[in-house]
Amino acid sequence: MTNLDSIKGKMNEAEEFARKIWLAGLGAYGKSFDEAQGRYEKISVEASKMFEDLVVKGSEIETDAKDKFQVKDKVETRVAEVRKKLGLDSVSADQKVEELSAKIDALTDAVAKLATK
Repeated sequence: MTNLDSIKGKMNEAEEFARKIWLAGLGAYGKSFDEAQGRYEKISVEASKMFEDLVVKGSEIETDAKDKFQVKDKVETRVAEVRKKLGLDSVSADQKVEELSAKIDALTDAVAKLATK
């Protein structure tokens, strides 16, 4: 082997080594990209699952809240009906006493007229 052949051999080895370094860099980039994409897909799936779970939980809470408000509305309506029947809805207690006193006076007068007959 001549000196020139030796130099060409060393250059070929250096080019091959440089090519391997280049390929190793590309491989590292590709592997990192694949891992990052895999993580992204996993996170995306987990985020979608979490979002769906939150939607289901929110729907349950909404239904529960609506049921409670309906019960509260029914109770309030029932209380209002009872207050109205008892005459406590819009008439003050003093006014109600006056009305009842007037009715008692009218009944007393009616009984007195019947007693004189």
